[in-house]
Amino acid sequence: MKTIRCLFVLLTVLGLSHSALAKSIEMQLTMANYKGSGAYVAVYLMDTNGRHVQTLAVEGRKKKYQKHLRNWKRVNRSLRFDGLTGASLHRNRSKDYVVTIDDKYIDSNHFIHIDTAVEDEREIPSEVVVLLSHEGVNQPVSGSGYVKSFVYRF
Repeated sequence: MKTIRCLFVLLTVLGLSHSALAKSIEMQLTMANYKGSGAYVAVYLMDTNGRHVQTLAVEGRKKKYQKHLRNWKRVNRSLRFDGLTGASLHRNRSKDYVVTIDDKYIDSNHFIHIDTAVEDEREIPSEVVVLLSHEGVNQPVSGSGYVKSFVYRF
């Protein structure tokens, strides 16, 4: 019984220490008034060497269209993702996310990338690239095509 209690305490402490190293981040993505159907979107975290760290969200569930999110597909060849997923995003709509990111990626030269693509329209790899830092909190960033604005908060 004593061994089980010690094991329980140890596992609880390890679980709490892991959650203390992660931060919940709220993100809001607002689409522009573009022509065309719903946009496929990948939101992912990369380091300064161009290595994929974590996929935060993917909008558009059909894998056959996800390949048009070129930069995300290149760094995440399996199209595997560990974030949220949903239907494609339509013009003039906003989408809110809450994701968990390890604290070590904040203020350490890691970037949030957003790739977009619309059926029968153009693909925009890394349409939004923003440094994940405390200075960037609540600072809206405009995209170059389908994204009207992107903002994150801790």
